[in-house]
Amino acid sequence: MATSAFYTFDPMKMDANKLIQPILKSIEGKHDDLLNVIKISEILPNLVEGERGKFDPATMLFVASLDWKESGGIPEQLCKNNIREKIGRFPTDDGNSIKYLLQYTSLDDDSNKLHELLFKLMNGLSEESLGYPGFQKGMGGLELMGWLNYEEVIKLIKTIKSSEWSISADEPFDGGVQEIIRHLMMILTVAERRSCGILMRKHF
Repeated sequence: MATSAFYTFDPMKMDANKLIQPILKSIEGKHDDLLNVIKISEILPNLVEGERGKFDPATMLFVASLDWKESGGIPEQLCKNNIREKIGRFPTDDGNSIKYLLQYTSLDDDSNKLHELLFKLMNGLSEESLGYPGFQKGMGGLELMGWLNYEEVIKLIKTIKSSEWSISADEPFDGGVQEIIRHLMMILTVAERRSCGILMRKHF
């Protein structure tokens, strides 16, 4: 049996919506808008005005959006390794804990945004959701899923705490939804404290 994918949640300082158009322009050789948005040219070196960008859209989005350390080091993770392992590969065929939440929770009110936010986190960077191709798969096997900005992180925390949703009686793993929610809330709480969004990635 093949090993399922592993999923991670990275801290984002820059909302992807603010980067899409600047990245598309940068790929065509117009870099000023992107450099003005990210402020730090070292994040994406070798961008020469008039010359097409050397990176694909997904790679540029990943590099430009993350909450890098001031020293340039890799971002500090939003959760400890044991939590990362538990939420990163749930014991389903595809290992996707967010998909499991979408499948085995129901909303008590049509205005509840739980599923909308979870779907954006899981699929927001697909061409279908975003309206532009190329922002999911990048160089070196990079695969981005979706994201939530800082305001949406806060909204998801409040939505989960509202309890205006319920667990499906037919969920296959007893206590599975509750376990995922507990670990997801740990990640969201740290993101809120750091005033950042979260980016979901897929690894094989």
